[in-house]
Amino acid sequence: MSAISSKTILFIPGAFVSHDCWNEWAEYFREQGYKTHVIPWLYKDAPAQVLRQRHPDSEVASIRLSQLVSHYEKLVRSLPERPVIIGHSIGGLVAQLLVQRDLAAAAVAIHSVPPQGIFTFKLSFLAAGWGPLGFFTNANKTFLMSFKQWKYAFTNGLRPLIQEEGYKLAIPESKRVVRDTITKAARVDFKKPHQPLLFLAGSADHTIPASLNFTNYKKYTHKGSTTGYKEFKGKTHFVINQEGWEENANYILQWLEKT
Repeated sequence: MSAISSKTILFIPGAFVSHDCWNEWAEYFREQGYKTHVIPWLYKDAPAQVLRQRHPDSEVASIRLSQLVSHYEKLVRSLPERPVIIGHSIGGLVAQLLVQRDLAAAAVAIHSVPPQGIFTFKLSFLAAGWGPLGFFTNANKTFLMSFKQWKYAFTNGLRPLIQEEGYKLAIPESKRVVRDTITKAARVDFKKPHQPLLFLAGSADHTIPASLNFTNYKKYTHKGSTTGYKEFKGKTHFVINQEGWEENANYILQWLEKT
């Protein structure tokens, strides 16, 4: 694959958090000469506080993974050049699916939800995911993490003040879109040629264990395509806003410049 020449970055947020989680990242990469775009999910173009006040939100509850991918595909096609796509959690899965459609100059999947067929029975993964999946509950109502759930799934081990401040980014989520991540809507052809793709993982992530990201990375087998992996010690699922997030951003910058 050729060197990455795109100077446009599209940031895709994950589930349960406001797109404002990317604000500092967007500024960081703008300072490095990139044009940055932080685009919220469907029905989520509002501050976190407003979205929480709408809970339960029937529009957000209706979101499906296929809709979400189409939403970002339309945005990508409106840009003057194919962007580098950086996604977190389900945003990382969306990034992988957009790479499948040859819509990215490169992509970075940060603590990514894996495509269909990749699973782990690690207890933290099952415990963190049970509430958001919302089995045996009404899918027409959004799911909003309690602070207790937030501390376990996103900010485990971090200082109480960081946990509390981080929770201000928490927003209601669609149970349908979470459930769709284990269906054919999340299918990837791992043998297909693809643009450069980097996986970042964190050793302290309860929601998406590093071992799951590593399995995802190893599934890509096309020998002519560039695929990278890096695990960071102590990073939780709150990696985007965790103290020291610059370490991850700088690693991505260096990867883009040398790939």
